[in-house]
Amino acid sequence: METSPETHAVKNVEVPIRKVPTLSLNSYTEGTPAEQIRFIDQLFLGLKDYGFIILKNHQVSGSLLEKAYENLKQFYSLPERLKLKYSGASGGMRGYTPFGSEHAKDSAVMDLKEFWHIGRQVGHGHPHASFYKDNIWPDELPAFREVFEPFYFSLDQAGRTLLQALTFPLGVPQHYFENMVDEGSSILRLLHYPPVPQGVDARCVRAAAHEDINLITILPAATASGLQLKDRDGRWLDIESDPGCLIVDAGDMLARITNDVIPSTTHRVINPADGENVSRYSMPFFLHPNPTAILSCIPSCAEGGAKYPDISANDFLMQRLREIGLVK
Repeated sequence: METSPETHAVKNVEVPIRKVPTLSLNSYTEGTPAEQIRFIDQLFLGLKDYGFIILKNHQVSGSLLEKAYENLKQFYSLPERLKLKYSGASGGMRGYTPFGSEHAKDSAVMDLKEFWHIGRQVGHGHPHASFYKDNIWPDELPAFREVFEPFYFSLDQAGRTLLQALTFPLGVPQHYFENMVDEGSSILRLLHYPPVPQGVDARCVRAAAHEDINLITILPAATASGLQLKDRDGRWLDIESDPGCLIVDAGDMLARITNDVIPSTTHRVINPADGENVSRYSMPFFLHPNPTAILSCIPSCAEGGAKYPDISANDFLMQRLREIGLVK
């Protein structure tokens, strides 16, 4: 993987500054065979080397993205008493989760954030109906549902396209991930990081260092900086992208089924610098398999034996949600 020619000095030694690669999704969906192969190679190597890639020229509408952020800001400007009407739904899997409710795995303090969850909605006779709860929508914002339902599915489609591209280097059939994520339990999280309160525990940050639970996460560029990934050499790298781009990272489920060939990448959201203590809004889409899918080591990644036993996607999800305090 090529690195940026930029450098910085460490004890008078020039060290290259690595940058997360930026790829064009159109080169895979509409490109020539050579462009498609190049995209596949760059995607696979980017996730292996960094755990993150930045995506431009994708299918998510810019106007829909703008409307999503507008509605997000409107919701979080509501009085706390109105937001709390929507808290506690389905153990936090739907609706509003108040500020200071979630912590990173093994963290002793809570993250400085509040969020809203939107998930997949299925009919009551559906085979997965027992796993999925109904979405709830804020009465105060009539456009909320009409914006975020199509937004959810546009991010879902972008994720499916990326996973299909990964089938080639992983040596699995093209429908491998499509079958796994069909009607999956993916979650759209609408995040607000308020200005950091005065007097807060000095150990608290907006989002402590963690790995995502799911297969991949698709994150539209946030309204402010602060996202960092932990590079393979242990350094923290700032993740900056142009407005409208999507930031993609590999989660624990993808690491598990690839036997860590594609590792899950540690990342965090740091507190703002002095003079920049303003709200930050972010909308990660956590792409999950369907709850009965089995997370099993992909044969091409099994050299030396599988590191992890088979487990259903739902059992793994519940295990991890307990670890971060969202499920008792």
